[in-house]
Amino acid sequence: MEKVLIGMSGGVDSSAAACILQAEGYNCIGATMQLHDDAAQQICDAQAVCHRMGMEFTVLNMQDSFRTLVQQQFVDAYESGLTPNPCVVCNKHLKFGLFWEAAQHLGCDAIATGHYARIGCENGVYTLKKAADESKDQSYFLYCIPASLLSHIRFPLGELTKAEARAIAEKHDLINAKKKDSQDICFVPDGDYMNFLRSFTGKEYACGAYLDMDGKVVGTHKGAVAYTIGQRKGLGLAMGAPVYVCSKDMAANTVTVGPNEALFSAVLEAADWNWLSPAPTVPLRCMAKARSRMTEQPATVYPAENGVYRVEFDEPQRAITPGQAVVLYEGDTVLGGGTITEVI
Repeated sequence: MEKVLIGMSGGVDSSAAACILQAEGYNCIGATMQLHDDAAQQICDAQAVCHRMGMEFTVLNMQDSFRTLVQQQFVDAYESGLTPNPCVVCNKHLKFGLFWEAAQHLGCDAIATGHYARIGCENGVYTLKKAADESKDQSYFLYCIPASLLSHIRFPLGELTKAEARAIAEKHDLINAKKKDSQDICFVPDGDYMNFLRSFTGKEYACGAYLDMDGKVVGTHKGAVAYTIGQRKGLGLAMGAPVYVCSKDMAANTVTVGPNEALFSAVLEAADWNWLSPAPTVPLRCMAKARSRMTEQPATVYPAENGVYRVEFDEPQRAITPGQAVVLYEGDTVLGGGTITEVI
């Protein structure tokens, strides 16, 4: 009987995943990663689910690692003018890094989560695939999983819709069957990441100049860290026509705004790649997406120079943003991905 450590967030998805694996005969242990101080309710809910299912339960305190590897990176990225993707970083270092180490320590053969994605296997080669329900697909955030770990991962919800997963939890009368999905970054639940930056660093960020596309000062902003590429709301500018954040200069603490059409680019460069298929040595035609809610678009990937790959979309894409991930697909299979470093 395969022994599996299941990441239990206290939510309905991970609980439904545990139900499925237990029904399939796995020897299941539930584990909650304690990432911050206010995780008491999360732990309580996960423990209650495991107790009802007769599963062993444990808490893995990862607060120090989470602060260092995820939250500090989040702060550093914003202060460098990037727009980070903390879910990708957390998956890489914690959920499919330290969590797998804990699973091995507990004698487990595999780990499982409530992510909506699938693991494929053909001729002994394991692949990461999109979820059957593309409206819930989370493969974009999972490209960073080491290829060597794919054979040890179980995604029980990969073939299901959200409604089907919730129905499983309701059938088992779990306390979180009707629990709402979380929508924001887990450590910024109110969406106010500027408040988090101030709290984390103890800093106040200086105001600076808004510039138009010609470099003319058109207003005063609240600190360049507070803005992301493509942002329209909250600028506090009246310029006669809608304007959007087009670029930032962190050294000068300026934010350049312009019309929507100024946000379109066809070419990006990305580094820190993780390949789940062989890295290309010749130009590769594939589909690519440069943010999680973007529909994949035809693109060509060019071989790396010093670890940096160039991705050229067939058509210009809106608001490609340094710090975000670009993820490559062939059909429903994830080929790999990297962190966007420059938009050209």
